[in-house]
Amino acid sequence: MSGTLFTVSAPSGAGKTTLVHRLLERDPGLKLSVSYATRAPRQGEENGREYHFVSAKHFRELVEAGEFVEWAEVHGNCYGTSRTWLVEQLAQGRDTLLEIDWQGAAQVRAAFPEAISVFVLPPSLEALESRLRGRGTDSEAVIATRLRAARNEMQHVADFAYVIINEHLPSAVDDLAAIVRAARLRYASQHKRHPRHFEFLAQH
Repeated sequence: MSGTLFTVSAPSGAGKTTLVHRLLERDPGLKLSVSYATRAPRQGEENGREYHFVSAKHFRELVEAGEFVEWAEVHGNCYGTSRTWLVEQLAQGRDTLLEIDWQGAAQVRAAFPEAISVFVLPPSLEALESRLRGRGTDSEAVIATRLRAARNEMQHVADFAYVIINEHLPSAVDDLAAIVRAARLRYASQHKRHPRHFEFLAQH
């Protein structure tokens, strides 16, 4: 496989989605994986763009068929990444990014040890709570649940290769872009993408 696989994880409200979208606008060479989800679409979301929205029954059938390279239940809903699609993208040399939770990232690392994992931290728990309240979409009970989950998720930060503290969005986008650029410059990546430049290695 000549494509590079990236995973980006973060607790809810840390700004992961905004960060990823800014990176994708900057880097057309990156392909975002569209996960399967059992939750209902939010206002403005389209099936096949943000997620492939499916029923819980269909999701279970896909799990039993081994279709997901990773899947997890988060806040009562299930999310998963298609193994078939992912392998195809990487085989075709496409750099692919998964925006997933820490559980999914762990499953991806087990299946693709060469995957590059990134965790996004909020500046503080206070800032995270402020962002969640600023959305204006969640009840107090939901916010409390998300904050408890965030504390648990952040305990796994040491499992990731890279950590970005999202205090200033433009700087955080620069940091994520730098990780992607550096990964593309690794020997293994360069050799696969530009083999003719390494022909001298076979010369005596």
